[in-house]
Amino acid sequence: MSIVGTRVVRKEDPKFLTVGGTYTADLRDPRLDGAAHVMYVRSTMAHANIVSIDTAGAKAAPGVLGVYTFDDFDFPGTILPPPVPMLPAAMSRPMLATGTVRFVGEPVAVIVAETAAQAADAAEQVIIDYEPLPVVVDMEVALGSETHLFPSHGSNTALTLAFGTDPALFDGCEVVVTERVVNNRVAAAPLEGRSAAAAWVDGRLIHWASTQTPQAARDALLGVLGLEAGQVRVISPDVGGGFGPKIGIYPEELLLGWLAKQVGRPVRWVETRSENMTNLAHGRGQVQQVTMGGSKDGTVSAFRIEVLQDSGAYAMLGAFLPYMTRTMASGVYAIPKVECNAVSVVTNTTPTAAYRGAGRPEACAGIERAMDLFAGKVGMDPVEVRRKNLIPPFMTPHTTAVGTAYDCGDYAKSLDLALEAADYPALRADQAARRASGSSIQLGIGVSVYVEVTAGPAPGEEWGRVAIQPDGTAKVYTGTSPHGQGHVTSWSMIAADTLGIDFDKITVIHGDTDEVPKGVGTYGSRSLQLGGSAVLKCAETVVDQARQVAANLLEANVDDVMLDKDRGAFHVAGSPSVSKSWAEIAAASADGGLESAQDFKATPTYPFGAHVIVVEVDTETGSVTVKRVITCDDSGTIVNPVTVEGQRHGGIAQGIAQALIEEIRYDEDGNPVTSNFADYGIISMAELPSFELVTMETGTPVNPLGAKGIGESGAIGSTPALQSAVCDALSPFGITHIDIPTTAEKVWRAIAAAGV
Repeated sequence: MSIVGTRVVRKEDPKFLTVGGTYTADLRDPRLDGAAHVMYVRSTMAHANIVSIDTAGAKAAPGVLGVYTFDDFDFPGTILPPPVPMLPAAMSRPMLATGTVRFVGEPVAVIVAETAAQAADAAEQVIIDYEPLPVVVDMEVALGSETHLFPSHGSNTALTLAFGTDPALFDGCEVVVTERVVNNRVAAAPLEGRSAAAAWVDGRLIHWASTQTPQAARDALLGVLGLEAGQVRVISPDVGGGFGPKIGIYPEELLLGWLAKQVGRPVRWVETRSENMTNLAHGRGQVQQVTMGGSKDGTVSAFRIEVLQDSGAYAMLGAFLPYMTRTMASGVYAIPKVECNAVSVVTNTTPTAAYRGAGRPEACAGIERAMDLFAGKVGMDPVEVRRKNLIPPFMTPHTTAVGTAYDCGDYAKSLDLALEAADYPALRADQAARRASGSSIQLGIGVSVYVEVTAGPAPGEEWGRVAIQPDGTAKVYTGTSPHGQGHVTSWSMIAADTLGIDFDKITVIHGDTDEVPKGVGTYGSRSLQLGGSAVLKCAETVVDQARQVAANLLEANVDDVMLDKDRGAFHVAGSPSVSKSWAEIAAASADGGLESAQDFKATPTYPFGAHVIVVEVDTETGSVTVKRVITCDDSGTIVNPVTVEGQRHGGIAQGIAQALIEEIRYDEDGNPVTSNFADYGIISMAELPSFELVTMETGTPVNPLGAKGIGESGAIGSTPALQSAVCDALSPFGITHIDIPTTAEKVWRAIAAAGV
């Protein structure tokens, strides 16, 4: 029996549930003995010219080994260019602020001291004289503002994605609806914030980091410090959450190697929670204008989404994410005419980057909101309008109106399964009864149907290696870098299933660039379909190698040799009594030749599903209570249901959090007002019911596992479903739209404004 597809408890869990993980801040590596501590002096102004920086007091403080500003740097990469070539070089980010600060919390100077406490005390002694500049916080204001964050660029526009506008797009439509939709800025808030350490050992920089992409971090360090290949080793130990913002490597981390060389000893840096909330890149941050047109019978014929993206203070990855929004603008619907144009602008706020879904949740939120508004305008049930416009089932690529080629899908089936599990007619009956009785606790039912792209938007690749050990066990090396996804378990299952070696005798190695020299990393729900497939192909190659060795040992034709996976032994077909184990094969192989290292390349896949969320809204207080969450998430062929369910749970929780309570906010002077967990509404089990997960598998032909991504799906479908549910509950009061997060205050104010 194949282990693939069965419920296997994660190998990773016993450690985390008992002794705990080993994170960068926990390291007790002898190479870090005597490490000094790093503290950054951060801007207290959102936008200002730096007149002077007085570091004399800090340099004289107890335990201080060094104090540095931008002017002290002597390495090549003092300025970080935008990560995407089409973003303007004028909006590049300096390692430390030079000339101008552009957001509260931006690093201006750095202290190295004997202890963390001494570094923090010395930071208080740095005196910075600022000349305040006008502050631009609102992205809509920034678009036309005469206050430019980068005057040499001439505007605040970081990127324009203009694909054309048809003035006749809605000609002939009997019904047209339009709405301004906010996709609020959020913080990833991983339980482990950013932390890193650096030491020079025998002329090489050893850099430890909490990152999703160790190989990319290595390459960034090589470039910034002007080092030769082989001079940097990056080690990523256990990582306590990433969610996208840890894809990149930040100035605070890139500087550590240089600082270690300046003070002649290893250095460590661990940020505080407030530093994390104000400096780790934020997610989302879009304002959309959605317009949908069609017929009174519910047929949609045209859709336009105009996107304004908040890039924050510098043009980082967040500025490019509207491209991903455009890629998925059509959603699951067979709409013949779709337009999506976008503009990204800089503001005096923390830069934005990828966050669970990275542009795809925004696309889903936009079109699903439009579907609800259109259904309300034509007087139809929102489920029926969706069903009427869904792309029919397909197993060969379907190209949307914006040119995206989906691999395969059956969107109607996922919707039907979710509605059946929810008992949709009974929910509507309950809702009608409450409305008739005038109850103060109204029921809202929200539905969303989604499709997203994983391991995309362009074809991607990942590296893997499988090596049989002399004792017949196997080592699996992977370029993916897990931070909670369960790769060790899933990769062991794939290797065990292919090799016939016991699951517990498979060791998975990742996160060390000396052990794993190649790799792209873990983000965009890419790992299983690319990294897992790489492991599969390597294992298959190793089996072929072993069959050749076994054929020689058994004095048989290689075509007659088979692998008995249940016993982990090779024998001639029809003669199982005489066999050779993996250990025997390894002993007989030349120079330990039972290994394979390969890159696996494939086009993206398109997971899909449907979410139904039921809420109760207290119309007297505005309080929203989530009562039921029913989801059908199709991620193709499932390797391990346990890990899939874990990813679904996490994604759903984060998606609901954005729609219900989470939001990064700034005052008019650019001061963050949600800089800790007391002010920022982190979701907890108190706000969430048990999730009702419906299983559906539509295997993709894109990769040999038939797998699609699952890491982000929950965060894509749940947000619009929750928003839809709240709007549905408020519809008797004439309220058709309320922006997320749907906090009690916001809901109460909407009801009050409606005159109820």
